Amino acid sequence: MKFFLCVIGMVMIVEGLPYFAFPDKMKATVQMVLGLSDTRLRRFGFFLMLAGLGLVYFGMEVN
Repeated sequence: MKFFLCVIGMVMIVEGLPYFAFPDKMKATVQMVLGLSDTRLRRFGFFLMLAGLGLVYFGMEVN
């Protein structure tokens, strides 16, 4: 559980960094995302999930 909480905390740091560092650019990015179709958003989300799964897999193989 301790490891899980550390991972969630790290994700929150990485996710929050662009909003803190570049708030104007993030607003523009959110507006652009709102204009995308559902299909494109699903494909992008699926790609991100696969990339994350790959990173986790390779990270676990290193140990």
